[in-house]
Amino acid sequence: MKVLWVLAHPEPRSLNGALKDAGVAALERAGHEVVVSDLHAMAWNPVVTAADYGHDPDERFRVGPVSAQARAAGTLSADVRAEQDKVAAADTLVVQFPLWWYGMPAILKGWFDRVFLKGFAYGVVDPDHPGRTLRYGEGPLAGKRALVLTTVGGRGPDLGPRGVHGHLEELLFPLQHGTLFYVGYEVLPPVVVTGANRVSDDEFATAARELRERVLAVPHTTPLPFRRQNGGDYDDDLVLRDHLAPGRAGLGIHRRDRPTETER
Repeated sequence: MKVLWVLAHPEPRSLNGALKDAGVAALERAGHEVVVSDLHAMAWNPVVTAADYGHDPDERFRVGPVSAQARAAGTLSADVRAEQDKVAAADTLVVQFPLWWYGMPAILKGWFDRVFLKGFAYGVVDPDHPGRTLRYGEGPLAGKRALVLTTVGGRGPDLGPRGVHGHLEELLFPLQHGTLFYVGYEVLPPVVVTGANRVSDDEFATAARELRERVLAVPHTTPLPFRRQNGGDYDDDLVLRDHLAPGRAGLGIHRRDRPTETER
């Protein structure tokens, strides 16, 4: 494998730092190639600006088309080009972060905002079906795999379907479905370390062992069964067809692993 490991944590001596070291070491021992983008160590700028694209400040800044034009013209800022090159070269993306305020830290959100640009990660039209965009399983990064690694303060049950924090599956939906699957990645079940602020030595050893096993198993792991946009499950308005998950709503209906009698 060629792995890009993107880390978003400000302290290398943290639990996240130790987990990253364990995972990267396991991959390298097994002969895999790993490139690490440690966003804090890189002093990554998370803010989208017109300067990223060499855009005339006197003209209206429309981020999508301007960024696509800049990429085509070769005028993207050097830091964005470098990260896009890493993404393009890797067949596997590991995204690691602590869950802060129910989402990614700002520096990581800004990495996606600045790197996953139109024409590179999205906005590509299906050549066989003009007017239909390749996304949700068919994006420009299709054929690659992605694994989310996150640490959370909750202990587990409180992040379940009836937990006070909300179901972790739904908290990760914007990243796993709305970002990674959107651009074409096969998204693997996440690695989640709970009770992050009070992990004992034994608990860390268990978490590190699970992480090593999971990263080495990436090529053989069954992806999350998200429904493809253009696979026939959605109508022309991109609404799930009535006979699928009848009577249900919510984020869970966009996965195929909970079939009803109608779907079997």
